[in-house]
Amino acid sequence: MKQQGVVPAGRGLLGKKSGLGFFLQQLVKQRALVLMSVPFLLWLVLFKYVPLWGWTIAFQKYKPAKSFGDQTWVGLKQFKFMFSDDRFLLVLRNTLAMSLINFVLGFVTAITLAILLNELRKMAFKRVVQTISYLPHFISWVVAATIIQTVLSADGGIVNEILMGLGFIHEPILWLGEGKYFWGILGASEVWKNVGWNTIIYLAAMTTIDPAQYEAAEIDGAGRFQRIFHITLPGIRPVVIILIILNLGQILETGFEPQYLLGNGPNLDYSENLEIFILKYGMNLGNYSLSVAAGIFKTVISIVLLFSANYLSKRLGQERLF
Repeated sequence: MKQQGVVPAGRGLLGKKSGLGFFLQQLVKQRALVLMSVPFLLWLVLFKYVPLWGWTIAFQKYKPAKSFGDQTWVGLKQFKFMFSDDRFLLVLRNTLAMSLINFVLGFVTAITLAILLNELRKMAFKRVVQTISYLPHFISWVVAATIIQTVLSADGGIVNEILMGLGFIHEPILWLGEGKYFWGILGASEVWKNVGWNTIIYLAAMTTIDPAQYEAAEIDGAGRFQRIFHITLPGIRPVVIILIILNLGQILETGFEPQYLLGNGPNLDYSENLEIFILKYGMNLGNYSLSVAAGIFKTVISIVLLFSANYLSKRLGQERLF
């Protein structure tokens, strides 16, 4: 017989295990984790959400010397100017091109290197390769840009020397002096600098794959490439999909330092991206409203791409963020 007046465990005043009572119970139970997360939440609100008030600058003819109430409101004037400005459209093209090149090269090279490292059986050699591939990530872009400029120099640069020695070219090429080469140079530079670091998460994902699967495939006569395509790649697919979603949300974030340091007059039409546009035509000219408007544009596009990629992944039955 059912006892009267007894409230099952986990059921609060709402009478549901997933209601407010259960939530409060779990909150008290995990209070140590909640307290540990408080500093992060405070940092997030203070540095990420409170500054959003500054977005109002994009809709004003902002003058730093004036108070908020004395600013002149101009509505969508800055946004209309951006989308009608040929320079902004050129910069947007450069940003998208560089981002897509870095996106594709970054994923392909990192996954390939991770698979090759995973297949190595001599641990000493594997550690040496990992160390060599990781080191460029810790080099400042100021130093890295100097190395790249030296390597590509028309006066004794190793790239020109090798190509002339092999007979591919007959005279040195001014690689950074021609815009058509810039996107490729930037993509190769990003790979050299970050490919080792980017492999870490894929190597970690590969360690979660059950070794028994490889043993069973080997017994069935599967070769190394067959094991890679039928076990390794499917095993890291959830991680790859999550990273693709996250990176699509940052498609307009191509960086600032490499473009600024490797860019010059001759390649300006190919090296200038949104960050440099904001600095040059916004901050340096005192047009802070234009800078904020460009920043809002980047944020909105990133949010749309993130949610769209997550929704598409959900519809396809793949891993997703939320």
